Amino acid sequence: MFADLFSSTLTSAIYRAFKIVFFLYPIWLPILLGIMFMELWLRYIRTHFVEKQGSVLLELRLPKEITRSPLSMEIFFTALYQTGAASLIETYWDGKVRPTFSLELVSIEGEVKFFIWCWPKYKNLVEAQLYAQYPNIEIHEVPDYTSWMRHDPENIPMWATYFKLEKEDMFPIKTYVDYGLDKETKEEFKIDPITSVLEYLGSLGKGEHVWIQMMIQAHKKEWFGEGRLFKREDWTVAAKNKIKDIIKNGSGKPEDQETGTLFGVTKGEAELIAGIERSIGKYPFECGIRGMYIATKENNQISRRIQGLIGAFRQYSSRFFNGFKLGKFSDFDYPWQDFRRMRRNAIERSMINAYKLRSFFQPPYKYYRGKPFILTTEELATIYHPPGAVAATPTFSRIPSKKVGAPSNLPI
Repeated sequence: MFADLFSSTLTSAIYRAFKIVFFLYPIWLPILLGIMFMELWLRYIRTHFVEKQGSVLLELRLPKEITRSPLSMEIFFTALYQTGAASLIETYWDGKVRPTFSLELVSIEGEVKFFIWCWPKYKNLVEAQLYAQYPNIEIHEVPDYTSWMRHDPENIPMWATYFKLEKEDMFPIKTYVDYGLDKETKEEFKIDPITSVLEYLGSLGKGEHVWIQMMIQAHKKEWFGEGRLFKREDWTVAAKNKIKDIIKNGSGKPEDQETGTLFGVTKGEAELIAGIERSIGKYPFECGIRGMYIATKENNQISRRIQGLIGAFRQYSSRFFNGFKLGKFSDFDYPWQDFRRMRRNAIERSMINAYKLRSFFQPPYKYYRGKPFILTTEELATIYHPPGAVAATPTFSRIPSKKVGAPSNLPI
């Protein structure tokens, strides 16, 4: 009897709810349709805007002698912090968006190369800033190394993945400052974390390719002017709240003051607070990282090589701070998850196209299989910078050093 009464009451409540929703449709239906139209319209005009910008791929050819610390690359990234201010007409009619840059570390059969992809109108900015920090570097516009790639799992097997942060954005990774590269140190005593990545890339053999792509765009507070109905705060708001939370819930004890604790926090918590505060003072970028292993059928070593790709960013991790971990990848754990490989084929095609188009922040592959995270200029300079002589990878080709300045006619 009680069950029948409860069922009758529930049915009556559901009926009343549907009745209310139905009678209020003149209010909510236009709003819902308006939101859907705006999303589709912005997708269309932004795709068209990005397509019109074109693209250029620049190869960085590095000299034998690089004595600059990653701080020089941090200055370069500061110049790339382009927020792309736009009027409402430019946002909602022209589809204007912030510029995107792609930092790429590539191994072509063991030959390691550095590339930067950008819109053509930012080519002069990239060249000028790189020449300013690395006068002996050579920059060449080159054809896209990805143009030959097609989806052919039988003859060109591949494996692809995205990387993501282990913790929230406000927790910093282990940077070149933590490795002491910001200090004047003899070359033989330097520990550069990027050398681990270069050694892995240089270990590849004939018919093997590894592509690592880091997509970046300037991060800023967004609202209606940027095509958002709901306001998105700057990441520093959450970072400052995290510092307050650490101080409030600190696990330090009064007797630990002599070991360096402050405000009731432990020494480790104090270092974390200092790291977050240092990050707040830097320019932030939204970032997405892809990794891809490609091989010919006869040279395929996926089971062996992907472990190196997965661990390529492990040296930037810290138990107490942040780090990188594996995100979504192209295959599946169990065979019943993918009938006749149909899902994997679709994912691989999309990941190849997204990589070749350098599409991540905007359509057609906006946030495909990965969400953007925040990295500051210091963190970007750590994972992407010209290494010094400490990087002795045999297949990492360098050009002879030349003591000359940048070209005198370089546009600014």
